Amino acid sequence: MSQFRLGACLKLIFMEIDSLSGDNVSYLPSSPNLNSFGGMLAKYPRRGILLFKLLEDIKSGLSPLSKEMRELIIAYISELNQCELFYRAHKEKAVEFGIDEAIFDQLQTDISAANVDEKLKPLLHYIKKLTLTPDQITQTDVQRIFDAGWDEQALLDSVSLCAIVNCMNRFVAGIGVDLEIPGETYKLERMRG
Repeated sequence: MSQFRLGACLKLIFMEIDSLSGDNVSYLPSSPNLNSFGGMLAKYPRRGILLFKLLEDIKSGLSPLSKEMRELIIAYISELNQCELFYRAHKEKAVEFGIDEAIFDQLQTDISAANVDEKLKPLLHYIKKLTLTPDQITQTDVQRIFDAGWDEQALLDSVSLCAIVNCMNRFVAGIGVDLEIPGETYKLERMRG
């Protein structure tokens, strides 16, 4: 991807993300009025370019995971992390791709009972575990993915998405631009069960 095209893509992403930002202010003493992820990355572009390049490569490259699945996974990880900013943006994109909005509530309650392709459920269980309790990942978890019919590329793409989205979620939480939106609360405890 050319530097110009990457810059244009980043600008569009920043504009989309900025439209979701609230009245939050950053924790950075030098930049207390920067209240959006896009604003932060515009001020500190080197922090985000590599992350966005990795995310874009996984989202747009050849993968056994469809674009719909990838957006669902990104939104799901962001919800597990209580990252409202990324959750809303990627949930909206997944719904545009045809994912039923009710699925997101179902995934919070019980992945096994969610109205998603049975083949996808072992990946979602794995992603949840990798996000919330990574020290508990075992070969058995990976084998369930292979037993469902996925290959190593699907596993690698899922792990890569999980790693990058977790990093980005923690970045916005750590600098204070993705605080709780008034009137909306998320309970991590119910998702850990």
